[in-house]
Order: sequence, then C-alpha cells, then structure tokens
Amino acid sequence: MARPLSIYFTYPLPDPMLDRFCFQILPEIHEKVKRLDLELLSMERILRCTNYPNLSEITLYNIEIERALQLFSDESLFISTYKNQISLFVIDIRSNGERDTITDENPLLFTYIFNTFTNLQILDIGPYSIWHQYLSFDISPPNVISSTLLELHVNLNNFSDCLYLLDGHFNQLRIFHANIEKITSNLVNNNKVAYFA
Repeated sequence: MARPLSIYFTYPLPDPMLDRFCFQILPEIHEKVKRLDLELLSMERILRCTNYPNLSEITLYNIEIERALQLFSDESLFISTYKNQISLFVIDIRSNGERDTITDENPLLFTYIFNTFTNLQILDIGPYSIWHQYLSFDISPPNVISSTLLELHVNLNNFSDCLYLLDGHFNQLRIFHANIEKITSNLVNNNKVAYFA
C-alpha cells in the first residue's frame, strides 16, 4: 500500500499498519478489491497475503527498472496469478536523477509487460516521475503486438519511436498520449495516422 506525500514521492506504510492491513483488512475484503496502488517495499506482502479474484488494475509506484524486470521474471509473484485479469497497469519507474534517462532495459520492460498481461487495455509508463524514463526503439525495437490495448501513455525519446508504436503494433489503440523528448525537422509523412493532437 502506498502513502503518497506528494506527487513525486510515495512512501511505504509503517510496519504495524501494513501488518494490520495484510492480516486483518485484506482477507476480509479481498473479493471486492478491483485496484491496488502499491510501492516497492510493501508490494510483495500485499500481493501474497491473499488472492484477489476481481483485481483488474495495478499501479506500481517508485520502482527501479532493475526491480521491475525481476518482478516480471518471477512467475511466483503475480504474473501467473493475475496475468489474465489485469486490464489497467501503471508503472512509475524511479529514475537515477538524470533528466532524460534512456536505457536498454526500458524497451525490455515494455516487452515484458505485454507478454505478461494478456488482456491489457490501458498502459501508463512513468506518469508521476519528474525525471521521465524515455523509451527508445532505435537500437533494439521489441516485437510487441497487442490486439487488446486501447490506451497507451508513454514517454518517448524521439518522433520515430512514436511512429514505430503507431505502425500496426496496437490495432485497437484509441487513445495515445506520448511525451516526446525530441522532434527533428526530418519527419516522415505517415498517412496511417488519422489524428494527431
């Protein structure tokens, strides 16, 4: 469970409060839980303390890219349990403090997310960080295709990354929010895009 102190920082609940939440409250209401907003330190305890048959939305706050990659490679945590249930996934990657962080791990995480959540309809990567994690597909573009994704919010390095995502990878996509770091003057005219705002 997360206790937001501001838009940019999320801190874990104190241990006594988290214990009560995991051992008393969640077991009583687990069937009614549709959304979980979690931070790294309490995430595992909350996901393992009970099952959530109606869980369809997860937000992960302030998570390091390396830990996020481990999370998606750990079949025992929530991947095998909730992979078909999650329709909305928000992940806020903790940056190392550099303004325009681009790493090879970002496209890998992007791929893991789509390979994991088979019914994903809404994906939002990095909405709360003041230091954006930018995705770039220039070096190693992932082979990601989703017929369920309806809405995508993402930070991209350049306009060609935007065109890459809009080039038939998400045939049901209706809403696309992109924060693009660089737009150069040599843009490619793409007639497949119906509307850009």
